[in-house]
Amino acid sequence: MANPKDLKVTLIKSRHGRLKSHKACISGLGLRRLHQSVSVRDTPENRGMINRISYLVTVEEA
Repeated sequence: MANPKDLKVTLIKSRHGRLKSHKACISGLGLRRLHQSVSVRDTPENRGMINRISYLVTVEEA
């Protein structure tokens, strides 16, 4: 199952019409479609991408 150092990230708003760098963060986290959830490691790199697109996603401890 998920490690305690994993985050569950869910895309809640559309990627259409967003900045190119924000779209890159969405795909970098492995998100493809609306309301899709992925489990990612809690690393500074992933936290940075999540912070940049925080208005598009929800984050939970996995």
